[in-house]
Amino acid sequence: MAVKNVNVLLAGGGIMSSTLGVLLRQLDPLLTITMVEKLDDVAEESTSGWNNAGTGHAAYCELNYTPETADGGIDASKAFAINESFERTLQFWSYLIHQQALPEPTSFINATPHLSFVWGEKNVSFLRKRFAAIGEHHMFAGMEYSEDPAVLREWMPLVMDGRDPAQPVAGTRVKHGTDVNFGSLSRSMVGYLQNSDNFDLLLKHSIHGLEKQSDGKWRVSVRESGSFASKHIIADFVFLGAGGAALQLLQASGIAESVGYGGFPVSGQWLVCKKPEIVSQHLAKVYGKASIGAPPMSVPHLDTRIIDGEKALLFGPFAGFTTKFLKRGSFMDLFASIRPANLWPMLKVGMSSFDLIRYLITEVMQSHADRMNALREYFPNAKDEDWTLATAGQRVQIIKKDPQKGGKLEFGTEVISAADGSLAALLGASPGASVTVTAMLQVLEKCFPEKMASAEWKAKLKEMIPSYGRSLTNDAELLKQIRQDTLSTLGLIDTGETMQAPEAAVV
Repeated sequence: MAVKNVNVLLAGGGIMSSTLGVLLRQLDPLLTITMVEKLDDVAEESTSGWNNAGTGHAAYCELNYTPETADGGIDASKAFAINESFERTLQFWSYLIHQQALPEPTSFINATPHLSFVWGEKNVSFLRKRFAAIGEHHMFAGMEYSEDPAVLREWMPLVMDGRDPAQPVAGTRVKHGTDVNFGSLSRSMVGYLQNSDNFDLLLKHSIHGLEKQSDGKWRVSVRESGSFASKHIIADFVFLGAGGAALQLLQASGIAESVGYGGFPVSGQWLVCKKPEIVSQHLAKVYGKASIGAPPMSVPHLDTRIIDGEKALLFGPFAGFTTKFLKRGSFMDLFASIRPANLWPMLKVGMSSFDLIRYLITEVMQSHADRMNALREYFPNAKDEDWTLATAGQRVQIIKKDPQKGGKLEFGTEVISAADGSLAALLGASPGASVTVTAMLQVLEKCFPEKMASAEWKAKLKEMIPSYGRSLTNDAELLKQIRQDTLSTLGLIDTGETMQAPEAAVV
């Protein structure tokens, strides 16, 4: 039986694996890399354009990243971390554009203002405090705040037209927000890898076994769709970036670090409008406040989407529950992931998540009329016949052991790696694709520590991501220089335009 030897095996053909593959190719062109994808093309699951919100998450508009504290203040720590993570991502994409490793930026990213919008005195008070907490910081330069309905109508006419003029409202806006087609981006990055040496893409192949050999390498069994014959790949390093399937592959690896992890699958649906006369009136991603018990991925928002040149409006997501870990997965996925070590954490999460479970049941039971009523809170004049329902991708939230609670549900992303650095997996969901570069840098730091400490890799990382090793949160001048380059390179501001000074604007 033929056995193939490679330096790196990437499980999954989405944004995570493609980003790690390109990073490694840039750092060491001699590495042999194989990517294994179950479907007949890359980026068809969670990374696909219609399977996610396409928001370049920078914490400009996502209110769940700035929760209110018990004493009535605002905890902005997560917002700063996410903003800096997205800045690293923009730097990497800009570098690839300069290297002509990616096509024109409009093929995957477009300027789309990021807005927060709330109504009611309590929510207006919250947004006012949020703006005071982050609006004057250089990371959020250019953010505008207004409680004036006339100003808000200029920012988001569909949201304001037909609204009760007596209703207290407030909004913030950052003009250089983004809409990202992560599917197109991933396909372009995989295309770049295919045009380089020492890269193989195995489509319609699934991983059916992971075995650690005595020499520290991994023997990976793969099988082509429709075939019972297995191929074997010996890999120095394995990355499991297969979306919801990453948990099951991590469990199959048997590494000690995987023990106790479980998954909570959440599905989603969107209302979609493609009527040009409506779509043309809205250019923004407008985020509101989540319902009580709703997971972060279910924060309601009314978005402009640009996917493969087609413009549309999207509202949602409406969450649901299924036992699948992938949109094209099996209803047995959840049950197959249960192990003695994660059973108790999963039961504890189930027993303590009544608000979430109630929310999911309510969402599943909604009719089209119910969903349209939710939309009309953001678009008062919306008509039923203009909107259709579309199914989004699956998200598997992390369940892990907790010394105090027995188990807890995590809504972020997490890198799990073997102690010897020979295998790593990316679990979780929001903010997901937007922090891919930061997540993959964590993989490199955990799994290639000696290489990352070398002068050669350090210099290349600084070339690709100029802020690497420095804090943009603390260095206003560095951020200004970098942001000017990234936003102009990616077409998010006019080339002659300069970034605004880091001062808040109330209009």
